[in-house]
This record gives sequence, C-alpha cells and structure tokens, in this order.
Amino acid sequence: MSNSHHQHDTDNHQLTRIERVLDYIHTHIDQPLSVELLAEKSCWSRWQLQRVFLSETNQTVAHYVRELKLSLAAEQLLTSKERIVDIALNCGFNSEVSFTRAFKQLFTCSPSAYRKRGQRIGLKTPLQATMPVHEAHEIKKRLLQIRVERRSDFYLHGASGEIQGLYANEPNYTDVVPSIWQQLNQLTGKKAPFDVPAYGVIDTHDIDEGKPAPYWAGFEVTEQAAANLNPAHILHVPAQEYAVIPYTGAITNLDRTLEWFLSAWLPQSNYRGIEGFELEIYQPTFDINSEEATMEYWIPIQPAGK
Repeated sequence: MSNSHHQHDTDNHQLTRIERVLDYIHTHIDQPLSVELLAEKSCWSRWQLQRVFLSETNQTVAHYVRELKLSLAAEQLLTSKERIVDIALNCGFNSEVSFTRAFKQLFTCSPSAYRKRGQRIGLKTPLQATMPVHEAHEIKKRLLQIRVERRSDFYLHGASGEIQGLYANEPNYTDVVPSIWQQLNQLTGKKAPFDVPAYGVIDTHDIDEGKPAPYWAGFEVTEQAAANLNPAHILHVPAQEYAVIPYTGAITNLDRTLEWFLSAWLPQSNYRGIEGFELEIYQPTFDINSEEATMEYWIPIQPAGK
C-alpha cells in the first residue's frame, strides 16, 4: 500500500471517529454535554478529543456544542410560544441569565428581540461529512456546517447571460460563466482580485428542463445608485431565507459540494429548496485558482412544513 493510500485510510478512520462524536452530540443536543462525557464516548482523552476535534472542524468542542444549542433555542423562539426561561432550560442552560448572555454573544441581540424580529438569522446546523458515495476512494471526507440566514433585498450592478446549469443535458456554464465575468470587467473597469465582495447570481425562477438560466456577475450597489445606472445592468434580488454553504478550494470543484448539498444534506434537513436567486459570494482578494480560496454559496430555502 502506498503512503498516500495509507494516509487516506488514516484520515478517514480518524474522521469516522469524529463523526461518531458528532452523532452523539446531535442526538443529545438538548442534554448536558461536557468534554469529559464526549471524551468517554470517543475513546480519546479529553486533550486528544479537543485536539482532533479542532483539527477536523476548526472549532473547539465547547464552542460547537454551545452554538448548536443556541441555534436550537433560536428555532424554538421562532416556532413555539414557550417562555424564554423554559426554552433555556430545555436546551441545557442553567438559567435564563446565562442563556441570554450566551445568546447575545452569538446573535448580537436578546432572545426576546430575536423572537420579535421573526427571522432566521445566523442559525448553525450540524456538521456533516461531504463525500459522494461514488467517489469514496478518490476524495477525502470533509466536514461542512451549513448556516441558515435571512438576507434583506439588495441591488446588483453587473453583466448577465444565460447558462445551462449543473443538471442540464448539456451543461455549458464552465465556458459561459467566465465570459460573463469578463463582460463585468469591461462594464465596470474592475479586475480580480476585487476590493469589494463580488456576486454571481443564478435566477432559478420558471426554469423548465432544458431551459437556460439567467446568470449575473456583479457588485452590490445602493438603491439610489441603482436608480442612476442603466436598468439593463441592474438586478433587484428580493429578501429571502437561504442555506449558506461555505466552500474552500478551487472553484472548479464546487459542483461536488453542491451535489452533496442537494442529494444528501437538503433531503435530510427540515428545509426544502425553492425557486429564487442562488448567490455566489466572493470576498475581496478571492483567487479563483487557489486551493485555499474561500467563498459562500447561498441557496433559497424555506421550512419543510410550509
């Protein structure tokens, strides 16, 4: 066996053990979850668990558990009429005071203000391994945490065209999308790496099988600025609730993560995909060719019960 195969097997064995810890956390999230307890379940020492967990998730055990508990509480604030103190106790907090303090740190507002606003903002969902089964011997598993976020409406100034997307009979987006970004360069005079966030937007309304989808590349502008620009280069994106997919790596491999999201994460979640505007958000200095580049893909969703 080659060293690379041995390392691959070691990595996946280690991740499998972390997945078992994650599964225990997810199925007992409404109970007290100490590092000592989780270490016992993992067969690692406390120090070993914390070291491996941080290495695989970029989070500490305590931070991850706390954010999941608070996200569960935030969902209950929006979907139930339970008292805040009861929600706090149900989610494993000792008191309403400690719960409110932790809630403000994550959501920057009090539980009562979050309930009054009535919008899912900043909800963290459980980490899951992203690896299509058919690629089990080719790709190392990675853990990914989806965020649920409501975004206000905004205006985009940019260039547009039509693409055949991920599941089209003859996808052409790998050729068409770069040409649209080149049009954006000509339109605005800005070239990558940009000094402000850049957006790719796919309009998925009224797309029948085989029908192309409108694609935009551009930059966010104010409503006032949009009113003074050529309407042909302005897109208004309405307010929407999204599943936010963080992505790191060469953009050419993004499709694999989107396939995992659509085929594995979404069907197992409490949400369903809806028609709307899908967003690609690239932060300043994003390098399209870098394996370390990070971006976010936003997909419109709504609770499955609606």
